[in-house]
Amino acid sequence: MTAAYIVAGRRSPAAPRGGGLSALEVADLGVPVIRQALSDTGLKTTQVDDVILGNALYGGGNPARVVALAAGIPEKAGATTIDTQCCSGLDAIGLAADRIASGAVDIVVAGGVESFSRAPIRHKRPRTVDEEPIPYDAPPFTPWPDRDPDMIEAAANLAADQNISRIAQEAYAVESHRRSRADSSKNAEVTSVAGIDDDEFTRALSPALCQRLPLLAGDQACGLTSATIAVEADAAAMVIVASKAAMKENGLQDRAVALLGAASRGGDPSCPALAPIHAAKALLTRLGLRPNDLGCVEMMEAFAVQALACIEGIGLDPATVNRRGGALARGHPIGASGAILAVRLYHDLLRNAPGTRGLAAIAAAGGLGSALILASM
Repeated sequence: MTAAYIVAGRRSPAAPRGGGLSALEVADLGVPVIRQALSDTGLKTTQVDDVILGNALYGGGNPARVVALAAGIPEKAGATTIDTQCCSGLDAIGLAADRIASGAVDIVVAGGVESFSRAPIRHKRPRTVDEEPIPYDAPPFTPWPDRDPDMIEAAANLAADQNISRIAQEAYAVESHRRSRADSSKNAEVTSVAGIDDDEFTRALSPALCQRLPLLAGDQACGLTSATIAVEADAAAMVIVASKAAMKENGLQDRAVALLGAASRGGDPSCPALAPIHAAKALLTRLGLRPNDLGCVEMMEAFAVQALACIEGIGLDPATVNRRGGALARGHPIGASGAILAVRLYHDLLRNAPGTRGLAAIAAAGGLGSALILASM
């Protein structure tokens, strides 16, 4: 089996739905990011063997192929779009590593791209001439309506079940924004798109402001507000995954991070926020690692309560998690969110001592969780 390495990682800024990136289709979001990632390595588009991208909202087709061709990647390269909802971007990178490990390819562009702003409006076709098309926001994620909860309601139930208070959630959100505002290292990971060069949503969030926000779900003690739920967003994120031979042949050792493994696991569909715990624990066990072996962690913050519960459930040191802020401060572009975690983790590990290990983890509707572990060299 051939080892896999990430040799570049770039992302666009994240912008809330209807914000500064709202006029861009997925190719417009993805192309600048791919081109910058390739430019960082000196690799040519002709050297790319495959493109694997996550996307959840495009409405069908194969956006990975559209993005690849628009970026100038040759027609001979493969292109695959996957939809595991929020896990898609991270799963795409895991699949790229598997393809390289099999010896089938040497250089893969992998990641995710998503536009909430340009997502199609969904309708179910009428079954008879007398019916009207039926609009819907999301497809079913389980065959059981009673175990396919609204994600916000499921997060509120988790907060109540684990007694994670509104105050604790808000404190976590305030800190996420503070860390993001203080982050001076984003230039290495963010590619300017449409004249925007930073995440639009990050702000000076205060406990006093949080307390004034109305509840969206749950009760006063443990309920959720707009401050503790990641906003819908538009963004793209890509990594270049290379075999050991390609990494050495192209002189990329100094910017390489080893991809030690990836895992996808299922959990209770009624409580999808906890699924990353299963994926992370399975991956740590497979690699013979413990949570305290991790020097840095990128944990998805779709909800503050989710991040808090997963930190506790995996047994992570909170000081290692989302040191530069998380999705509560930038937004949640579904199919791109996991890839954003991987890009940030890659850049964190480039700045760490050799042998430092890092984890990225994310949950998805239907009770799925995905995890990825990287190591600095």
